[in-house]
Amino acid sequence: MAHSHHAHDHGDDRTLTTERTRQLLTAVVLLVALAAVVGMLVLRPDGDRPELSEELGLSAEIVDATVSDQIEIPCAGTDVDAGIRCIDVTFEVTSGPTAGENGSFQTSVNEATIDFDTGDDITLGYQEDAEPAFRYFFNDFQRRTPLLLLVVLFAIAVLALGRFQGLRALIALGVTGVLVIGFMFPSTLDGNDPTAVALVTAAVIAIVALYLTHGVTEKITVALLGTFGALALTALLAAVFSNLARFTGFASEDAFYLTVASAQVDVKGLVLAGIIIGSLGVLDDVTVTQVSAVWQLHEANPGYSARRLYSSAVVIGRDHIASTVNTLVLAYAGASLPLLLVFTQGGRSLGAVAEGEVVGVEIVRTLVGSIGLVAAVPLTTGLAAFVVTRGSMIRPAAEARPGRHGPLRAAPAQAGDAEPPESGPAGSASWDQFAPKDPDVW
Repeated sequence: MAHSHHAHDHGDDRTLTTERTRQLLTAVVLLVALAAVVGMLVLRPDGDRPELSEELGLSAEIVDATVSDQIEIPCAGTDVDAGIRCIDVTFEVTSGPTAGENGSFQTSVNEATIDFDTGDDITLGYQEDAEPAFRYFFNDFQRRTPLLLLVVLFAIAVLALGRFQGLRALIALGVTGVLVIGFMFPSTLDGNDPTAVALVTAAVIAIVALYLTHGVTEKITVALLGTFGALALTALLAAVFSNLARFTGFASEDAFYLTVASAQVDVKGLVLAGIIIGSLGVLDDVTVTQVSAVWQLHEANPGYSARRLYSSAVVIGRDHIASTVNTLVLAYAGASLPLLLVFTQGGRSLGAVAEGEVVGVEIVRTLVGSIGLVAAVPLTTGLAAFVVTRGSMIRPAAEARPGRHGPLRAAPAQAGDAEPPESGPAGSASWDQFAPKDPDVW
């Protein structure tokens, strides 16, 4: 079959594939998107959830305050001779129904004592019905200003380098937050299967984030399909090894409190859901990188067969995977550093620590996620190499620029012209011997 050829434009990835290929890619993504939408409708939160604040001890109203003074005194209800010392902190409330009111609270003097300075901005728990002496308690320091400043710096950095694409990436990040907070969390609290909720959420996030950030092209569609494939493998491995390891989900106090407050939440399923969501972000990075590598290699060397493109792009993937896997391990180790130090100080052996559920979950999370990343490279690279060489339209345009990437192999421009055999690596057969041209009916 003779394909119509167009001048190649570096900003138009559609010139690298056939119309039939684009239709097939679009159909697959639309099927996944449709399944995700149906999943969201089936698993949508109904909004009829019990209020958990009282069960979790979070019924107090949070108000802002400023520290006026602090002094070390005997703790309330103790004698001076007892030697039990406390820090008495006086404050002025600056928000809420009692704004302008002055009060105080005490914290004991020990190794974990928090240092307060005059002028510190803090937040307090306010319980209107409590005794006056216990109406306020220390909640935390106010961190809105430094956090907002960091968000602004982050946005400036992304926009300065990414410009309009950086803006789209920030919008995609906002959509991700809305999906996680507005759908995933409440749907899980409604008692829906956390794994199903996580898979649906991950599919929608991947579609929205990739297309919104990089544009709707077949290159990104291939990356998206590679992401779906690797994510499915990750979910399967996570389910298998979570069951083999017999994780209960009760390794943390948070899970215990959650079951006390809402018995309908599947805490065990939260382990698997966390692995799925945690793996998605890194998978996106790997798949987009691999597809971009294949596209650039094909543009630079239009004569490369799918096999040659695959072998060249996989070399790039190996370097990427080596650094990414190490990043994952260090990230999980850093997040669990206090816990690991406690176990180490407690004199437990490495094997005993690893077999515990708290550390075992992180081991499964790290290794399953890493296997998914490793699988994403050959999966995505192979798909991209096959797609980009199926009737590629770049060759005639590349012939017009013979000096850009060195001499290029001539390619036929007319239907019926004999195409010279394509040489791949030394001693290898041409890919065209194994991949015949599309039939005319396509």
